[in-house]
Amino acid sequence: MFEPNARRSTACDAAAHRLSLRMPALLKPLALSLSLGLVSAQAVAADKIKTYDSIASSRAVESLLVDVSAAGGNLVAVGERGHVLISRDKGQSWKQVVVPTRQLLTSLFFVDEKNGWAVGHDAVILATTDGGATWVKQFEEPEREAPLLDIWFRDSQVGYAVGAYGALLTTSNGGKTWQDVSDRLDNEDGYHLNAIGEVKGSGLLAVGELGNMFRSLDYGMTWEIVESPYEGSLFGVLSGSAVGEAVVYGLRGHIFYTADFGTTWTEVQAKNEDGVIEYGLSDGARLADGSLLIVGHGGTVLRSRDGGKSFSVFNRPDRISLAGVAPAADGQLVLVGQGGVHMTDGTGASLED
Repeated sequence: MFEPNARRSTACDAAAHRLSLRMPALLKPLALSLSLGLVSAQAVAADKIKTYDSIASSRAVESLLVDVSAAGGNLVAVGERGHVLISRDKGQSWKQVVVPTRQLLTSLFFVDEKNGWAVGHDAVILATTDGGATWVKQFEEPEREAPLLDIWFRDSQVGYAVGAYGALLTTSNGGKTWQDVSDRLDNEDGYHLNAIGEVKGSGLLAVGELGNMFRSLDYGMTWEIVESPYEGSLFGVLSGSAVGEAVVYGLRGHIFYTADFGTTWTEVQAKNEDGVIEYGLSDGARLADGSLLIVGHGGTVLRSRDGGKSFSVFNRPDRISLAGVAPAADGQLVLVGQGGVHMTDGTGASLED
């Protein structure tokens, strides 16, 4: 058990950021209703996990969705109440898939067109081997009373999940068992880890609360602290096209660019006609042409065509909060967040506008 760090504020809570998307209209930040305990995670056999299936809803496509990913020719989105949606027609229609959890799902990752994983509250981890059509529960730990917030796999066997209070879990057998390796990080205060991602030709980068950053040159076995350019929370990592090139992003529109795997950083200011963007940035994606996309509150959609050195800005007229983005067909995008699924053109503008 440990005491909360006095410097933590509601605004800097990664899980509160995710949960704030539940709030209609004002989307005020919420305090974490989590216990302060961090129980050592043990891998739980799938056949011993008590299962409560998600509840089918005819309006699941309009519910709060927090992440979306391409899985081969399919699109898959996840969100509140264990909602998992799949589209087999380039986003034109969506079908809810019943999965073995009712927890808020916060992130998903596909390593190929078949194999994918999703994480969420109660440290739940779901897996699919058929492109999102069916899912099994690999792990959960309600006693942890904290969410997992992101997941990344190197191949179909080796992966990592990160979350609140410094959680770092790993598997070497495709998720059949998961091990808590949080002690690999120099993070004794248990700052939240909000995102993990690969930086091309370099290794892994994890970012989190109060600007904390960690990098691994050996893809997860050992980690070192990265000197951060920012003291506010960071919510995402995107790799650029060149070796060592990446951007991280987070609160109040802050974006930072590195060309050397985090040794040095340059702040990138995204501006529109109203000035510098100050909306919180939630998620990003790298397109096949190398472009980087970042989305966030206020209907913000940012695009970079130079590896993250600069971004163009589009603000959707509806100003909805966006939590996830993925490429769709024919240059279109699928955005998720407040109000569910939104199919858009390449700028983020709704197709029906």
